[in-house]
Amino acid sequence: MELYFPSMTPRLLMTLVLAGLAAGACQHKASPEVGATPAISARAPASPAPATATPELKRFGAALPPSSATPVAQVLSAPEGFQGKPILVEGYVRRACTRRGCWMELASGPDTSLEGCRVTFKDYGFFVPTDSAGSRARVEANLELATLSPAAVDHMEHEGAAFRSKAADGSAREVRLVASGVELWR
Repeated sequence: MELYFPSMTPRLLMTLVLAGLAAGACQHKASPEVGATPAISARAPASPAPATATPELKRFGAALPPSSATPVAQVLSAPEGFQGKPILVEGYVRRACTRRGCWMELASGPDTSLEGCRVTFKDYGFFVPTDSAGSRARVEANLELATLSPAAVDHMEHEGAAFRSKAADGSAREVRLVASGVELWR
């Protein structure tokens, strides 16, 4: 059976058919395949959560004790007193490894003039999300004082790290927290 539409050009007819297919496809509610990328919604964004909403807490590594944490600024003001002891520290994640999440930088806030320290993860047993920068964090860790080789400094700078002062040879001294557990929230 042939349909004849004398007032429609073939191009207009094809446009109407494709528009009808596209409209029908948008209304189809099939379940997504495993591993499929979710579709982007054209609806208006949901209204923001109330200010009293509890932030979502994400945990990595070992569970942290419920005790209160020492502010990172206090730890950085006299790191030698915390060296080699397990401590619970709280601060702001200023930077994180953008390749694998294998380190993050903890400071009092986002201002780069504030002193910060690098947090690595015990035995590379866990990593944090690569978009962790901007989160608040509680970290249970052992504090280490280390001198990084010029090659290590260069490697970390390519991953987004920054060092406030480097030696003439390119090495840098750092305060490092080797974490056994991390909690992040925004």
